[in-house]
Amino acid sequence: MPNKTNDPKRSSWIGYNRDTHFPIQNIPFGVFLTRDNVITIGTRIGDYAIDLGALQEMGYFESVPLTDDMFMQDTLNDFISDGKKTWRLVRNRIGDIFDKENSELRDNKSDRDRIIFPIDEVEMQLPVLIGDYTDFYSSKEHATNVGTMFRDPDNALLPNWLHMPVAYHGRSSSVIPSNISIHRPQGQTMPAGSEQPVFGPSKLVDFELEMAFITTDANNLGHPVPVNEAEDYIFGMVILNDWSARDIQKWEYVPLGPFLAKNFASSISPWIVTLDALEPFRTNSPKREKPVLDYLDSKEDSSFDINLEVDITPQQGTPTTVCKSNFKHLYWNISQQLAHHTVNGCSVNSGDLMGSGTISGPTKDSYGSMLELSWRGEKPIQLNDGTERKFIQDYDTVTMRGYCHKGELRIGFGEVSNTLLPIYEPKKK
Repeated sequence: MPNKTNDPKRSSWIGYNRDTHFPIQNIPFGVFLTRDNVITIGTRIGDYAIDLGALQEMGYFESVPLTDDMFMQDTLNDFISDGKKTWRLVRNRIGDIFDKENSELRDNKSDRDRIIFPIDEVEMQLPVLIGDYTDFYSSKEHATNVGTMFRDPDNALLPNWLHMPVAYHGRSSSVIPSNISIHRPQGQTMPAGSEQPVFGPSKLVDFELEMAFITTDANNLGHPVPVNEAEDYIFGMVILNDWSARDIQKWEYVPLGPFLAKNFASSISPWIVTLDALEPFRTNSPKREKPVLDYLDSKEDSSFDINLEVDITPQQGTPTTVCKSNFKHLYWNISQQLAHHTVNGCSVNSGDLMGSGTISGPTKDSYGSMLELSWRGEKPIQLNDGTERKFIQDYDTVTMRGYCHKGELRIGFGEVSNTLLPIYEPKKK
């Protein structure tokens, strides 16, 4: 089935600036609350949110085989479960409806008023019901930096790292959308020089610049997903900030890995950008340093050229861009991640979230966490207001952006932005 929506010459009767993340070639999917207090599934073009529930109810999807309430739900899970053929049919149909030359909706003001909302009049929601969340550790630069800090520079990577994409199982209940504030976590830490752990607020709260892919119902229990078929079961991608408490993590992670240091919050951008939209920006993964086993032998061009940025904004200050990285730096690509995840027969469901792990590049300004940028706090980062940061302070806002750019075409994810508040204090009765 042709992917017509990606035509770079296509334009829309909904106007937008050339630097928008959301031209007609994007057509992402999300869930939002309308000004009429209705939750609906939608898409976005430029600075306008489009109500797909209303579009379906008014007959604009009659040519696409969909259940009657497909877009009149509060999550994308059922739509994702319908599979790649349906995703492409819907995306192509949306592209046709909003094409500059199509008068079907363009010249129908009463329908437009029910379907199209300025983006600042809607409230974005979590786009999927996330049943499971897995976080990989797939950036060689990040793994090397962390291994250098906490082990031996000559043995920064553990013996298994170049042979498989390692991961841990995260906590889906604390995945949140953009613009939701989080509280500084508390837990046990072991202060330097102490013989006993103490309880209290984490002093080393950090961001982790990641991306994540969202799956459809990929396989039955016991049936692995072949590496070169994996993308057929990946709906799209979001930006992920996997918040971390480094002092809690250091004390708790042996022998089973991250727990309280990671499960207090992970935030994602609200618009899911499909792999179809990312297709023009396909690129090669980094060159393999060791041969991989057959089940991980993916196509060479299995990554995407996605520019990533992180800003820190103090409560009374202006944003400072502290990191510029790129998704293409990941050593293990998304096909390898999904193939490895299922090779033992683990089943994957619609709406599952798969984090990439921190995405660090080869230069110091491309490191994807404060742990690396400040090198364990030994080299503080200076912000535009003159203050310094070793880690994230209360009332700092962390904002991540991601976009692809090729010629005149730009496809983006928007941003995920969250503010860190002090520890939660119950109200006194």
